[in-house]
Amino acid sequence: MSVMTTGRADFRATATRFFAVWNLAILLVILIGVFSLLKGDTFLTAFTFQSMVNSRSINAMVALAVMIPLASNNYDLSVASILGIAQVLANGLITQQGLPWQAVAILCLALGAFVGLINGILVTRAKINSFIATLGTGTLLLGLNQWYTGGMQVVGLLPADFVALSGKLAGIPLPVIYVLIIALVLWVVFDYLPLGRYLYIIGDSPRAAELTGISATTYVTLAFIASGTLAAFAGVILQAQLQVGQSTVGQELMLPAFTGALLGATAIRPGRPNVWGTVLAVAVLAVAVAGLTQLGAPFFVENLFNGAMLVLAVGLAGYTYRRREQRNIATAGKP
Repeated sequence: MSVMTTGRADFRATATRFFAVWNLAILLVILIGVFSLLKGDTFLTAFTFQSMVNSRSINAMVALAVMIPLASNNYDLSVASILGIAQVLANGLITQQGLPWQAVAILCLALGAFVGLINGILVTRAKINSFIATLGTGTLLLGLNQWYTGGMQVVGLLPADFVALSGKLAGIPLPVIYVLIIALVLWVVFDYLPLGRYLYIIGDSPRAAELTGISATTYVTLAFIASGTLAAFAGVILQAQLQVGQSTVGQELMLPAFTGALLGATAIRPGRPNVWGTVLAVAVLAVAVAGLTQLGAPFFVENLFNGAMLVLAVGLAGYTYRRREQRNIATAGKP
């Protein structure tokens, strides 16, 4: 009887660990299955999936940008405004100021990196809470964006080579390829390089990081720079898709980005922001919104769904983090 009890306990523990790691993947499969049964004639089509990956690739980039400083327990609320001003400048500097698109792309990336540097300095040197600091810089950028555009659309004929940045390679949309490359690079950084481990240590315990000689000032600043650069890159690619600059574009991506990054912390590596969990979370949100839309849900359902998922993600992320800490304490207490 004791052997059977032990076996059942081991099975439950294994099943719990499996679900904790792969819950988002399981949810994704369930959602695809449900929507396929309900709207098989329209949901299970190449057009639907191509539309999802095209439109949500930008979301994935922004969510990954949010995830980078989030690993150090810092929030970057400026990513949406960085994307917004980058996509406007990518059009305006080419069509209105006549600069080569390659130089404009580099300038946009440099702007994103510079804003990230400012965020890092405000958080690490000025000791301003990351939520407040990045909210401030993001709002400032939004104001500059509105000043540059005058509240109007920035329209002009973009070079074909620039528009091709959002084209296809061997039938695969280039934004999807960008997401995969970015995700692979970040995965290597966070799982196999000291930089990623340092950010996790800083996020878990700044005091422990300080005692081990890890400079929170340096690595947190680098995280914000990387976040800003990636957000600017997403803005450039978004402009290649839209071919019209608008100061309001980007703000609606803030909520899905944070939802994806926080929800992603509940899977793959539960309790920690991670790359593949973030990508899976964005995929879950994309499938859910696309399925609900095809079922005839009104336009405001996406905001309701994203808001509810954000609250759920914060709760689950906190719960999984506490569970991980309890396991670590229990493991450390064993002889």
